[in-house]
Amino acid sequence: MHYEGNVIRPPSEADSILLQVTVGCSHNACAFCGAYLGERFRLKELDVVFADIEFAARTMTRARRLFLLSGDALAAPQSYLLTVLARIRERLPRVARTAAYASAKSLGGKSGAELAQLKSLGLATVYMGLESGDDALLAAMGKQADLAAMLKQAAKVMGAGLKLSVTVINGLAGVAGSTAHALATGRALSLMQPDQAAFLSLIPVPGTPLWEELRAGRFELPDARGMLGELRLMLERTDVSRGLFLANHASNYLPLTLRLPRDKQAGLDQLASALAGERALTPEGRRRL
Repeated sequence: MHYEGNVIRPPSEADSILLQVTVGCSHNACAFCGAYLGERFRLKELDVVFADIEFAARTMTRARRLFLLSGDALAAPQSYLLTVLARIRERLPRVARTAAYASAKSLGGKSGAELAQLKSLGLATVYMGLESGDDALLAAMGKQADLAAMLKQAAKVMGAGLKLSVTVINGLAGVAGSTAHALATGRALSLMQPDQAAFLSLIPVPGTPLWEELRAGRFELPDARGMLGELRLMLERTDVSRGLFLANHASNYLPLTLRLPRDKQAGLDQLASALAGERALTPEGRRRL
């Protein structure tokens, strides 16, 4: 496979074919993100993408899932995505589910009918970075969209019949803004009703604006107890009719996989137990992005 730059995928795509169709991120200006530092967003040449599909057809014959890299694959033109998805369907007939990252901006550039067209050719799941439900925090972190914009695009995704997974960053508001971040995010998830909410815990990355804020003493990172307390408040304030609440990223102190609303109280109890020191936490040396 012809990979360029960082190869980053959601934890739930661990067994997927990773097919790179774009390099970098179309925004690449979030204060907390170091995933694509120094990379210019661009499309991969179709002949390179097609060669990678042929490689997968020869060597990954059992795979039934595929993920389109990199940070905002749906920013690619519609015609490009349709061409790639059609080739995947033709050459990888065993692949039953294709997924991709998207931003509110890239989703805003596609109509509901266009998203449904992508679904008809195999796209099944869209991953979008919510990060927080707090508009002031989103603006401070350089996100392109506010909550209203993300709610609008989330509704469009699900209206097109696609599954929606959103990412939330535990600890993003630091110690000072932790409670506001938790309350606003729980409310946002309740309004959005995504199929899946995936939580990771902030690990500042050298070279990012947030790292410089931390070094200058203007940002205080919550400790393990602070992260767990914030996550518990988020879960407490999240009310969805059905969906997954996942804190199974390698950055998290306490791995959680919950199906809501069924497992909500069990999750709250596990977090309370961890806060009371009754559960072992992931050691600092094993936490990673």
